Amino acid sequence: MVLLYDLILFAMAFTTLRLAPSVAGLQIRRKHDAVLSVRAQNRIVLEIENDGKSLIAGLIRDEPPAYFASSDREFKLHLEPGEVTSVSYTLSPPERGSDRFRSTFIRLDCPLGLVTRQLELDTSEPVRVYPNVLALREFDLLNQKGRLREVGIRQARARGLGTEFESLRDYAEGDDYRKIDWKASARRGRMITRQYEQERNQCVMLCIDIGRYMLAEVDGVRKLDHVLDAILMLTNAAAMAGDFVGALVYSDTVRRYIPPRKGRSQVGAIIEAIHDLVAEPIQSDDAGAFAYLATRWKRRSLVVLFTDFDDEDRARQLAGAFAPVAKRHLSLIVQVQDPKLDDMVKTAPDSVSAMYRQTAASLLLKNRNEATRIVTAMGIHTLVSEPQQLASKLVTHYFSVKERALL
Repeated sequence: MVLLYDLILFAMAFTTLRLAPSVAGLQIRRKHDAVLSVRAQNRIVLEIENDGKSLIAGLIRDEPPAYFASSDREFKLHLEPGEVTSVSYTLSPPERGSDRFRSTFIRLDCPLGLVTRQLELDTSEPVRVYPNVLALREFDLLNQKGRLREVGIRQARARGLGTEFESLRDYAEGDDYRKIDWKASARRGRMITRQYEQERNQCVMLCIDIGRYMLAEVDGVRKLDHVLDAILMLTNAAAMAGDFVGALVYSDTVRRYIPPRKGRSQVGAIIEAIHDLVAEPIQSDDAGAFAYLATRWKRRSLVVLFTDFDDEDRARQLAGAFAPVAKRHLSLIVQVQDPKLDDMVKTAPDSVSAMYRQTAASLLLKNRNEATRIVTAMGIHTLVSEPQQLASKLVTHYFSVKERALL
């Protein structure tokens, strides 16, 4: 009796499996940005269309690269013939680079519910992961709404500091007498002053050190990766302001040079040039890189160097190599600071090992402060920031340079 029951059950299961709906007419289109942003929530949309003649019901699951963090990727499916639906989830790639989406799997509900049929649909495709490009969209949106302060960027329109004429307005108490337009005042019978806007067509040159000093990690992410995210934001801000932007990448030799140009297309060119940069365990030749830059770009610019130094010897070597650049250009050296160092110094130790860590952190911060003092004594500006505030502080500094007409 048991054998007969099993045979009948098996026959029914086999029959329902044969009666499972066909997925030949099932169309799946995966939609996402051309490139994904590292350590950001990227939205992935699956558009599913049933071109067949039967109902398709069950579960569908998409398979991104294995090491990408994601939200729930399994969805219930119930599609009538001719119906189209879409589902979405988010991906957060941990590193820059290239990988592939794998297949999409579907489990079909068969009649009577005795069998579930699992199928693999070939939807594999390559995917590239770049620095945080999504942040540029947020910047553009907030800039259009005049709400950049929400991301920590302070921008104030400083009138009268540029040289490009913008408009005329009535004189107000405190206005510079040199800005009074006497002809317009005579015509209107009241005091009129000239308005000037910030200058355009200036230049920002980005120098990126990819030597051993950029191998250090902050919160599990290399300093170079934090720097690249900030560079995208600064490049976008400069392009929107109508300025030229260029880049120089170096370690022991100059690896890449992007001549300064203006326009939004230059943002894309710089993204393509830096998206695959990797820090290398070799000593950087700072003097050679800046000598290379001096032979190819002489116009006064804001030169921003992204590197690191944590001792006096390194500070003296870097300041000596960067000094010729600082004489001709407005210079800035940017460093990424690990917030854990301050936490170690401020937190009372609760063990012998914690006491040693606190002592080491205090010594490291002392050496860094002394190294920074050596660099600033050479007339070179520095910007030290934790990763979360690096982009906003960098763009704020750029806006400050523009507002004060330092170039």
